[in-house]
Amino acid sequence: MIKIRLQRKGRIRRPIYHIVVADSRSPRDGRIIEQVGRYDGVTEKKETVLNEDRIMYWLDTGAQPTDSVRKILRHEGVLYKRHLMMWGKNEQEVEAALSEWKAYRNSKKEDEVTHRDQVKAALAAEENEYKTQVSQKATQAAEDRAAAEKEAAKVKEAAEEVVETKTKETAVEEPVAEATTEEVVEEAPVETAVEEPVTEATTEEVVEEAPVETAVEEPVAEATTEEVVEEAPVETAVEEPVTEATTEEVVEETTKTSTDLSAKEAAEHIASSDLADLEGFVTDAEERKTVLAAWEAKKAE
Repeated sequence: MIKIRLQRKGRIRRPIYHIVVADSRSPRDGRIIEQVGRYDGVTEKKETVLNEDRIMYWLDTGAQPTDSVRKILRHEGVLYKRHLMMWGKNEQEVEAALSEWKAYRNSKKEDEVTHRDQVKAALAAEENEYKTQVSQKATQAAEDRAAAEKEAAKVKEAAEEVVETKTKETAVEEPVAEATTEEVVEEAPVETAVEEPVTEATTEEVVEEAPVETAVEEPVAEATTEEVVEEAPVETAVEEPVTEATTEEVVEETTKTSTDLSAKEAAEHIASSDLADLEGFVTDAEERKTVLAAWEAKKAE
């Protein structure tokens, strides 16, 4: 089957397509029968070049355009022109119909809002809204600042009025304060003159009493110290033998039976003591084999 299809040319990311007539069994870049146009939708030119006579010939011959080529032919009006010719229209009628169709397509294209235009309009609206909000915030901040300054001015005026009032009150009270100060100054020497002799007399009495107390107390302190020194040796001499006697009794009570000691200590005590001294040391309550073995060995000696 003969196909009218696109053949990719150009370079990477900037393709240009040739509109060719080729066998459907041949590969995309394989052998072609004829080139009938060129489509450029990427570069700056963005042009579409068609050989309408040869395209009409191959369409009449039975060649089938692919979907991409069909869209291009429909957009350029080739298929519409072919339908008009098939309906038996002459060349003048065909040209008039094509002119009217192109005018309608151009007007529709102008009225049509593309996605890019919609995005631009949305961005412009957002920008205007943002500027409006910024302007409102700036106006509000200026009003708040003016109100704060006005309030601060009122507070300052009130403070100044308070200071002025206090200054006037102080100016009225000054003579009274001076009179009071003079009275105090006049009374102070009288009180000092009365108190000075009393203070001296008291000091002399304290000085006279101090030596008497010291002279009485010193011999008493020395005598007490000698008595303590003399008593200390007597107490030490009496206590020393009592302490030793108490220690021996504690040792005897502690080592009275084998059950009061560990097995090792009991066995060592049996081995190092005489049989006569061990009387009553091992009791019937003793069950440890080590202690019993040491006791049997001692008796066997």
